[in-house]
Amino acid sequence: MNSSVSKGSAWAILALSAALVSTALGPSASATTPRDAGDGTATATTARQRACPVVYFDLGETLVHTADDGSITYRPGAAAYLRALRARGIPVGLITNVPSSWGSTDAERAARLRQEVDATWKGSAPFAWHDFGDRVLTPRTEAERKPAPTLWQRAKAGSGHCRVVYQAETAEEVTVASSLGFVPYQVGRPHRPAFLPVGLVELLGRRAPA
Repeated sequence: MNSSVSKGSAWAILALSAALVSTALGPSASATTPRDAGDGTATATTARQRACPVVYFDLGETLVHTADDGSITYRPGAAAYLRALRARGIPVGLITNVPSSWGSTDAERAARLRQEVDATWKGSAPFAWHDFGDRVLTPRTEAERKPAPTLWQRAKAGSGHCRVVYQAETAEEVTVASSLGFVPYQVGRPHRPAFLPVGLVELLGRRAPA
């Protein structure tokens, strides 16, 4: 590997990390570090912090890739990233466009989405649907399809006091999400981590959004 390219990429990642932490946590971040677990008065605060943030994703070309033959697989690094979030107890969700005719509820449309993906899935491990629970948000009408703001608004309202992160491959979607109060991250860009580093996601949960 070319050493200058390697160093440049490392500096870019460090700069990105610093900017994200500074923007999300602000100058008072050190004051919001969880207190010692032995302090009984910190129980409620610690429990709340463990519930934050919530990381939402687009699905196609963010977590999964559809090949020319119609088969679907994880995008590089996606399975490991979901495992890392799961290991830290960070909830995840999907905000994805599907035909509104797929069902009258999110659960029905999510079930149809799972059926469609699983039918063409290619890989040794299945897609981790269980990680997402009932946090699979889909359009109830065609007018709610992204980039309309409705799905992001629903996700934010359902996340309570937690910070919400949104990761997708398109600049348009992350821009809309940012305007609605999400911490945005565009995946798949050169010289940047494939996904928002898990350590930064954890930092975002150290205090509730203003």
